[in-house]
Amino acid sequence: MRVEFTERFIASYIAAPPEIHKAFGKQLALLLRDYRHPSLQAKKYDAQRWQARVTQDWRFYYRPDGDKYYLLDIIPHPK
Repeated sequence: MRVEFTERFIASYIAAPPEIHKAFGKQLALLLRDYRHPSLQAKKYDAQRWQARVTQDWRFYYRPDGDKYYLLDIIPHPK
């Protein structure tokens, strides 16, 4: 699988704290190995988007398409 970052994702990632950058790197590696990894808690968010866990308080959103994951956004988890 390959990854493509949207402009929105990049802007949100830059604004995120450094500890989220580190945690996201780990979670992205897991996503690329196995999207069903328990640590990700990946689930379908709506018709096209999926949500996965970065930390207990942060989530990232992506859209799978063929052999690519389009990373859409990374935000604090709306509780």
